[in-house]
Amino acid sequence: MPIEEILDQLDELIDRSWSLPLTGGRCVVDADKVRELLDDVRLNLPVEIRQAQSIVADRAAIVEKAKEEAETIIARAEKRAAALVEEEEIVRQSKNKAAEITQQAQQQSREMRQSAKDFVDGILKNTEETLAASLNEVKSTRTAFNQPKQSQTAAQK
Repeated sequence: MPIEEILDQLDELIDRSWSLPLTGGRCVVDADKVRELLDDVRLNLPVEIRQAQSIVADRAAIVEKAKEEAETIIARAEKRAAALVEEEEIVRQSKNKAAEITQQAQQQSREMRQSAKDFVDGILKNTEETLAASLNEVKSTRTAFNQPKQSQTAAQK
């Protein structure tokens, strides 16, 4: 029996019921007959209503699952962001350390070049002094060598 017919029977049952005086429109109905009609309504509910109830129940589960997935995705994204920030910090620190090492290496290079220049200059100065002393000795020996020759030449004359 269609639901509309059952609802019409309920309405007719109410119309046929006895009105109680001084109760503001309350009436006496056959409770068994009302229960029987309500059971018929439940049995004859359209499939769409049952499907809608099932969909509503499924919807809650789907929403809950979606919330859990969203929380998982957010947690993973936050971890990834933290890792990237940490990685960026490591890269920044590495760049700073590399710049510091480069600066120290350049400073050491300048100091080594200056030390090498000073060392070579000292050796060249020593060599120059030694050569000057040797040159003076050669000149004095030559002068000494040439003087007796001049004395012998003067004596022979």
